[in-house]
Amino acid sequence: MPESTFAAVFLAGLFGGGHCAAMCGGVIGALSAQGRSAFSLQLAYNFGRIGSYIAAGGVAGAIGGLALMENILPLQIALYVLANFLLVLVGLYLAGWSNAVIRLEGPGRWLWRRISPLTGRFLPAVTIPRSLAVGGIWGWLPCGLTYSVLAIALLSGSGISGAGLMAAFGLGTLPNVLAAGLLFRRLRPWFQNRLGRWIAGGLVLGFGVAGLVHAAQLGDQLRRGAICMV
Repeated sequence: MPESTFAAVFLAGLFGGGHCAAMCGGVIGALSAQGRSAFSLQLAYNFGRIGSYIAAGGVAGAIGGLALMENILPLQIALYVLANFLLVLVGLYLAGWSNAVIRLEGPGRWLWRRISPLTGRFLPAVTIPRSLAVGGIWGWLPCGLTYSVLAIALLSGSGISGAGLMAAFGLGTLPNVLAAGLLFRRLRPWFQNRLGRWIAGGLVLGFGVAGLVHAAQLGDQLRRGAICMV
């Protein structure tokens, strides 16, 4: 898998992490009120959240890999194009030019309604294991940006690649979520800066467009086994 894909999803997490922080606001606000233990609880929560991303990415990548085991060339090309099209949508979202990726949240709401009640078993999250569990549950919160990266993980062709992509995305979201939880106000404006979001969005958009342009030569390269699917 090209390193550019990992870089793109990391940027998506880094500059789209404000959305993640807002969606997790209630939980991280409660953890921030725990005095001296706040930082440890914040880390535990985020490790749980990112762990869920990695698990989902691993499963998605493995499923996608099974679908590609037959080496059906038209299917490989179609999935490659779809993955890069999703990168284009993510880039447009980061730059503030389109909210199309947010529409992906709909299908996940059904699952979230059934998972979210489990959070009550671990509240108040005043210990590291409880915070880790809450983070693990909230990692499944419907989020269009997360779902778009998860879809790319599905198209990555293997469980390891899928897990790695979601790990890169999760680590990208970490600064914003920690900043929101621990009130590091000086960090947040930089990630929310319009110029910074334009640059990040443009880079991710560029990765996606380059991939789409490259699709014209993809058939011959796949036949030779020169590249991975994504």
